[in-house]
Amino acid sequence: MNISGNTIFIPGSTGGIGLALALALRAKGNTVIIGGRRADRLRSIAAEHPGIDTVQIDTTDPASIESAAKTVLTRHPDLNVLVTMAGIMRVEDWHRPDSILANAESVLTTNVLGPIRLIAAFVEHLQTRPDATIVTVSSGLAFTPLKATPTYNASKAAIHMLSESLRLQLADTTVKVVELVPPSVQTTLLPGQETSDFAMPLDDFVTEVVALLETQPDAKEIQVERVKFLRHAESRGSYEEAVQILNTNDPH
Repeated sequence: MNISGNTIFIPGSTGGIGLALALALRAKGNTVIIGGRRADRLRSIAAEHPGIDTVQIDTTDPASIESAAKTVLTRHPDLNVLVTMAGIMRVEDWHRPDSILANAESVLTTNVLGPIRLIAAFVEHLQTRPDATIVTVSSGLAFTPLKATPTYNASKAAIHMLSESLRLQLADTTVKVVELVPPSVQTTLLPGQETSDFAMPLDDFVTEVVALLETQPDAKEIQVERVKFLRHAESRGSYEEAVQILNTNDPH
């Protein structure tokens, strides 16, 4: 994707990676629409950052996605980039699956069904734009598993394969599919992650992501240097080592 001149909708961007990326992309000359569930948080962001539009959306609710899509496209008919940022992560203990099923199902609804429904809501419109991009968000854990978060790992592996498949199907259109593959980043995704030494500082991550988008406009995956240890462990022949190192550093 081009780094500037886009109209970008980022559901799930009222904090963490989503908000930081939204502000960085706006600074590069893009029109940015932030989506989130909390109306008060959206009002606060709009007040703090004049020029950013906000739309209320709950990506676990199909009706909310449909309503938000109509609102976004009415206000911004030139929309050409969708970033499916919304996601959650839950620690699970599968020794007692009865205690984790609700959380596991919530992770799948948010992390898999949410992006699928979002893409379905916007893909026809995006095909009418001369240069459009769908940005999915997987994880290094799609390729090397963290013991504490089985369903999260699986959800991100699903997003990786969804991205690969959609890229093939949409190859005859104007829509590119770009997969953002984050490592652990200092956000509130899990308790303690915001200050974890194992996690990458948020500003450093977003700075590197924007630089990669700018210098690699045709990239299929956006991989910061720090995630390559996880992303390529299997093809590099060091999968077992990577699994051990990752889970030795896991605070859970």
